[in-house]
Amino acid sequence: MKHGILILDDDVSILQMLKTNLLNEDLQIHLETDSESAIKCVLTEHPSVAIIDINLPNKSGFEVLQQIKKIDPGLSVIMATAHNTTQNAIEAMKFGAYDYVTKPFDFRKLKSTVQKALECNLLNKKVRFTKEREPVNKETLDEDIMIGSAPEMIEIWKLVGKVADSDATVLIQGESGTGKELLARAVYNNSKRKNRPFLAVNCAALPETLLESELFGHEKGAFTDAHTRRIGKFEQCNGGTIFLDEIGEMSVANQGKLLRVLENQEFERVGGNETIKVDVRVVAATNKSLLQLVKEKAFRLDLFYRLRVVSFYLPALRDRMEDVPLLIDLFIRRFSFKYGKKIKGIAPEAQEMLLSHPWEGNIRELKNVINSATVLCKGDVLLPQDFEALLGAKAGMKEIDLDMIGEDYYAVFWSMLEPVFEGLCVKNKGAIYENINMGLEKALIQMAMQKTSNNQVVAAKLLGISRNTLRDRIDKYKIGGPDL
Repeated sequence: MKHGILILDDDVSILQMLKTNLLNEDLQIHLETDSESAIKCVLTEHPSVAIIDINLPNKSGFEVLQQIKKIDPGLSVIMATAHNTTQNAIEAMKFGAYDYVTKPFDFRKLKSTVQKALECNLLNKKVRFTKEREPVNKETLDEDIMIGSAPEMIEIWKLVGKVADSDATVLIQGESGTGKELLARAVYNNSKRKNRPFLAVNCAALPETLLESELFGHEKGAFTDAHTRRIGKFEQCNGGTIFLDEIGEMSVANQGKLLRVLENQEFERVGGNETIKVDVRVVAATNKSLLQLVKEKAFRLDLFYRLRVVSFYLPALRDRMEDVPLLIDLFIRRFSFKYGKKIKGIAPEAQEMLLSHPWEGNIRELKNVINSATVLCKGDVLLPQDFEALLGAKAGMKEIDLDMIGEDYYAVFWSMLEPVFEGLCVKNKGAIYENINMGLEKALIQMAMQKTSNNQVVAAKLLGISRNTLRDRIDKYKIGGPDL
């Protein structure tokens, strides 16, 4: 018995190429160049597998996919496109495609995919799925865009399409800076909860007691300074999705309270007796090994299994370097618009520098470097010299052209702080603003004193402050040196 394969593409040369590479004695291949003929083929020939181009001239491939799935819900449909985008992959899976492939085709992989699709179709002959899916919400903010064409990322987009509409708890694992919150938002934006609240909480940024109040709220008088009742994030997020970043930093006590929410959808505010019922989808993320924390008695095993209903692992940027050019282009366009620049692109030599960088801070580090380079760039093309200091290729910050910085020190401080910001938040819980400002002030005072051989009059003038203010700061920070 021969299995039928329908191939729909408006490019005849691609049709013939696919037929030549896929044809064997067990297959009967039907080639179509327009959507109406393809739909008629499904009605009359009953193919087992369809390969459909997304970008058709008169009708979207997604529309054809939806029509075909109404006719034959068990038909295994493979969507194909030369325009590889995150949303295409997500939409393909949400509309019921079996798989999503990109042009130019890797025929070894395509043959394997077709064979698996045939096997899937045989199973679907017995079980029919008739659920019609809702269209994907395409209205996303630029900052929420997550892109990638690496094979690992394509698998992630497909999994998002499969699980987004469920209420299953999601655990996202990956190194710092890989885009865990962006992935959480992708799940949310493609879910049935997309019109309800999305709230993010960094579990590492708050002490245990403050985190408990942040998540579950508190009653008036529950503790010192609790002058009024506070509604926590779970209540605020009722009906929506809550993103718990750095879940591995949550105390065991708060883990128990979270487990109760996951199991029974209820909790009490701090200092309260009223049981609050909520309907919230939980997406959690961590850059640590939760199983290792379980072994160390720092994380509950039952909570781990409750969180890991659906599990994603985001690869480090160094493991998907083919995505670096895509990300560079995205960030150049984004920051050029933000700063009112007209940067056309990046010089090949500069791009090679970025491709050879290890990116230990992952996408966040790359984004920050492009941000800073865009601010500092004088022309309309990013050049190697725009990146040398930012990547530490020469002598660090000494290499930055001060004329290029002007009075905008934001980019300089951002580039220094951004890669270590999360770690600083953990280390300086509740005091990062004060500690960084004090550290910067102390460094400025000490450098001015050193440059002026401890002459307070000259140092004060250099800094643009009064001598009395300088003396106060010297006393405050216990900066040594004679009073000249």
